[in-house]
Amino acid sequence: MVKNRQNVKVLLSEKVISNRVKELARQIEADCGNVELIVIGLLKGACYFFADLTRKLDLNVQIEFIKASSYGSGQVSSGTVAITQDMSCSISGKNVLIVEDIVDTGQTLKAVLNHLWSFSPASIRTCTLVDKPSRRKVSVDVDYIGFTIEDNFVVGYGMDLDGMYRDLPYIGIYSKLNN
Repeated sequence: MVKNRQNVKVLLSEKVISNRVKELARQIEADCGNVELIVIGLLKGACYFFADLTRKLDLNVQIEFIKASSYGSGQVSSGTVAITQDMSCSISGKNVLIVEDIVDTGQTLKAVLNHLWSFSPASIRTCTLVDKPSRRKVSVDVDYIGFTIEDNFVVGYGMDLDGMYRDLPYIGIYSKLNN
């Protein structure tokens, strides 16, 4: 697939995203106080948001990653969540923050939460850059939300279509009809 940026209409600019990431970092700091925090990024989509957010946090953080997916190719969730890469440290008794790129059906975040709770952390908080509540299929609480959007397929800032568009510095609505 050749990336055609003409198929992407800017929804959230780089500057708007940057400002919101700083605000989220301040909220997390205020809520977490002076505790050590294990920040777990969900790969691959959260990579840019995760990097920007963790650099803005004025807390003692340890970074980890989990790879979980409910998408094959295309724009629709398969509904089946697979955790294909797990953490490399123990979270038992620790405070955890999960960083996700987008919560739409809620299935991936719910599966990751269930997985992580099985390791007996002291607490788990959740943070997503984009929330699409109109697509929710399972109930899941998100502690920190960057932006709530309508039901559009979005790409950029880590989010992709079949592996493409992740590198866009903004979040855009993908459509074959955008020009």
